[in-house]
Amino acid sequence: MDFSTISFPELGVTAELSTFAPEGKITEQHAILHVESRGDLFREQFDRIRQAEQVLLAQPQCAGSRIILKRYFLSDATNQQPLVTIDADCSVSCIQQAPLDGSKVAAWLYLVHDMEVENQDALVIARHNGYCHLWKLGMCATEGDSAQQTTTLLEQYEAVLKDFGATLADNCLRTWFYVRDVDTQYAGMVKARRENFIEQGLTEQTHYIASTGIGGLPADTRAIVQLGTYALTGFDPRQQHYLYAKTHLNSTYEYGVTFERGTRLDFGDRRHVLISGTASINNKGEVVHVGDIVKQTERMWENVEALLAEAETTFDDIAQIIVYLRDISDYETVRQMFERKFPATPYVITLAPVCRPTWLIEMECVAIREIHNEDFKDF
Repeated sequence: MDFSTISFPELGVTAELSTFAPEGKITEQHAILHVESRGDLFREQFDRIRQAEQVLLAQPQCAGSRIILKRYFLSDATNQQPLVTIDADCSVSCIQQAPLDGSKVAAWLYLVHDMEVENQDALVIARHNGYCHLWKLGMCATEGDSAQQTTTLLEQYEAVLKDFGATLADNCLRTWFYVRDVDTQYAGMVKARRENFIEQGLTEQTHYIASTGIGGLPADTRAIVQLGTYALTGFDPRQQHYLYAKTHLNSTYEYGVTFERGTRLDFGDRRHVLISGTASINNKGEVVHVGDIVKQTERMWENVEALLAEAETTFDDIAQIIVYLRDISDYETVRQMFERKFPATPYVITLAPVCRPTWLIEMECVAIREIHNEDFKDF
């Protein structure tokens, strides 16, 4: 994994970039874009980020790459999303999780090269070597409570998968559930997801899906839940393994939720590790270090490190990190800690309450490392 930081001073934008480029193979890149606040309006800050995206693609490190996914973290989604330009050739989502660096917008981009890519009704399909990668982000429903909206979203998504001969249980690798008021509306989402999963054959005896369930405000004020997904077809079930790190973490079903701590996916030439939203928790399901942001951050790192180790990867293999904070006043402490721990890794810190009030911080990440497995097709 190579890391670089590219500054565009005329735009006031910095791009933190990770590049995984095994010789002669598909290149993958993750970029986190930060915009300097110049006291300007959202439209100007967003325009500067958009210009930086195009300039980034022209950099030597990104030669031949194209953007597959964009997630914009907004400070006021209801007023700002109508101003966001939606590209026709990639999957774009917006969520109100304010960047805590003082700006109104930040972005996570996922880039690849040499893939056949198309967009079908906001579903981005990337094909290569017999694999079909399906990205569908930003899904919302507008009627009912959090449970009803979750049911609607999952059923709609399952219908999308069916068109590709895929199912939630066999092909969905990653989900994101953003809940408008996580302290009061998360329980409804959890209940509806559990009931839907049972119908789909996802149980504690089978498996669940790597996921983040976190506070986040959709732009439409009628929407309580927003769903993002990633699925894959054309792979051998032996390529997928679930991560538990039972020395540090317990099974999520023990406290009533239904997601995997992480998923390892092996291709012939690389390993992807998808780490779910992870916080300061022990292997009894208890919140650890209540009220202490420093110790919670350290325990969170310890838990993530244990999950990565189970996948035979390390912090050095992490391509991107998203950090969620409950209390804006903890930002400077956490920023300094991450700057020391991950000086080169792309990351963004946002305002997003975690699903238990006593959790002060949560992080998710993606790791990639090179492997050679002749049993499976290359990425």
